[in-house]
Amino acid sequence: MLYYTYITTNPARNVLYIGVTNNLATRLGQHYANRGNAQTFAGRYFCYHLLYFEEYPSNAAAIAREKELKGWTRAKKEALIASQNPKWEFLTAG
Repeated sequence: MLYYTYITTNPARNVLYIGVTNNLATRLGQHYANRGNAQTFAGRYFCYHLLYFEEYPSNAAAIAREKELKGWTRAKKEALIASQNPKWEFLTAG
């Protein structure tokens, strides 16, 4: 089984959300379904567009990477996204 650390954004691309999952498609669908839900960060800020993801063989590795990325500055996160997705294109429909 693979695990994913991922970064989503809102339609305006001005908010970033970092998460971990073992099923990226399902998790992105959940983010989309929760859009506008003030009880969750991703929902409150409409963060359902995938910008970036990494695969890991273990949940522990994916969580460690998530924690690392969450500690980064906004500029460093933007540089990471741009290294694989320079135009910040949405990797998902929706």
